Amino acid sequence: MEIGSYGSYYDVPEGVDIRGRYDAEFAKILTKDALKFVAELQREFRNHIKYALERRREAKRRYNEGALPGFDPATRYIREQEWVCAPVPPAVADRKVEITGPVERKMIINALNSGAKVFMADFEDALSPSWENLMRGQVNMKDAVDGTISFHDKGRNRVYKLNDQTAKLFVRPRGWHLPEAHIFIDGEPATGCLVDFGLFFYHNHSEFRRTQGAGFGPFFYLPKMEHSREAKIWNSVFEKAENVAGIERGSIRATVLIETLPAVFQMNEILYELKDHSVGLNCGRWDYIFSYVKTFQAHPDRLLPDRVQVGMTQHFMKSYSDLLIRTCHRRGVHAMGGMAAQIPIKEDPVANELALVLVRKDKLREVKAGHDGTWAAHPALIPACMEVFDNIMGNVPNQIETVKREDAANITEQDLLQTPGGGRTMKGLRLNTRVGIQYVAAWLSGSGSVPLYNLMEDAATAEISRVQNWQWLKYGVELNGDEVGVRVNRELFGRVVEEEMKRIEEEVGTEKFKKGKYKEACKIFIRQCTSPTLDDFLTLDAYNYIVLHHPRESSKL
Repeated sequence: MEIGSYGSYYDVPEGVDIRGRYDAEFAKILTKDALKFVAELQREFRNHIKYALERRREAKRRYNEGALPGFDPATRYIREQEWVCAPVPPAVADRKVEITGPVERKMIINALNSGAKVFMADFEDALSPSWENLMRGQVNMKDAVDGTISFHDKGRNRVYKLNDQTAKLFVRPRGWHLPEAHIFIDGEPATGCLVDFGLFFYHNHSEFRRTQGAGFGPFFYLPKMEHSREAKIWNSVFEKAENVAGIERGSIRATVLIETLPAVFQMNEILYELKDHSVGLNCGRWDYIFSYVKTFQAHPDRLLPDRVQVGMTQHFMKSYSDLLIRTCHRRGVHAMGGMAAQIPIKEDPVANELALVLVRKDKLREVKAGHDGTWAAHPALIPACMEVFDNIMGNVPNQIETVKREDAANITEQDLLQTPGGGRTMKGLRLNTRVGIQYVAAWLSGSGSVPLYNLMEDAATAEISRVQNWQWLKYGVELNGDEVGVRVNRELFGRVVEEEMKRIEEEVGTEKFKKGKYKEACKIFIRQCTSPTLDDFLTLDAYNYIVLHHPRESSKL
């Protein structure tokens, strides 16, 4: 039994050690049986996960030695054969607009009430994975599935609760690489995604299938995959969960985010491994750009321009989107579009309308290309996104049968790897630095979803900022936009950091700047950008700053 900070304890099965703070609400989630289920998942799959992560490291070594990712000749038969995934559950046939956000109580209610078809509740990039955030998130999810969730905003003296009609719920657990350092199983940290998935599934599968899934579910989004062997592990996890719960095989359904460059060459194989459990693929475009830089970190001939110039009209991005649509529709599942990250600009109606024009244009491109739905970061964008999709699609729930994109069958490895054109500018270096530091500061303070410069940013944005700065510094890139001929080096970067920290202080105000974790964030960000070797994930390094172990013995006992 784990002793808590006030003499209370978590009742844990053998081999499980909880090092997070005791809370009576958390104890309703961290029950002995739920923890036993998580421990079973960990014990059965940990070696498979370790092997998959080792294969990721091997692939990275190959890319750093000059190899390029590409289609695997060994699985050509999967790509060329005619097969389809299990039919889409009727409850989620229509996914025209999906809203995403962290598992925070008020945001969950607003998202479920937003008018979107789906709400993706995020334990991953939109959440800072502190013990408090993760466990409170599980409590919130259970209340949401039960339909009892409410929130009293004392500042506004307003009570938030669910409408009669709500969005369908999908849950995104963390990626394979992230540990859960507050729960040890057999002496080592649990795998973060198995904790997220295991606790949510254990407590909610029965109620979810009754109220949300019409006999199917729960539904998930799966992040950061690089290879179909990782999808195969998820498929085995789902089958085990279905067996333990005594529900039909194929009840659990998941959409995989194609947000790493290696995964774009594995889309058929990923769907094949998840055949009974798939509801499609999604264009995780910000992480995809981050992955492009990371994959080609040792390729100075493949440097990207400023990140604001890397849009979906760039050839390699358009090819990725088109091939995803073709692959999904050929296999009978949804092809989901990317994120509209804009948030309302209340103080400037003209700028707000201009932003909405850009959103509509982006969504029109997606629906005409054949996407079945799209993502929005803020409830205010949903009517505009829905209108665009409804105007083109009418009453049809999706375009799986109507837009086959046979023309995309000819997309080549070269199309998917083509380096985009555009300038590298001082403005881009400054924006990377300013956004990166502010995001890390918010993340260290407990927020993973951060409004910056009229966009809702999550970890993917900070990752692009970090890896691009790192690559420009490593190769002493010559800026070819606003300050032609200036080379990026440590001295220039030091000056940019100093000036941007002053700008951040001016923008947020001295009091908030002093109270916030900007200086710690700045140190982490500088270290990440100037490190001799590029860290795989910023959040892995920063995670050590938010792990808080509580002693087993309370001083009050």
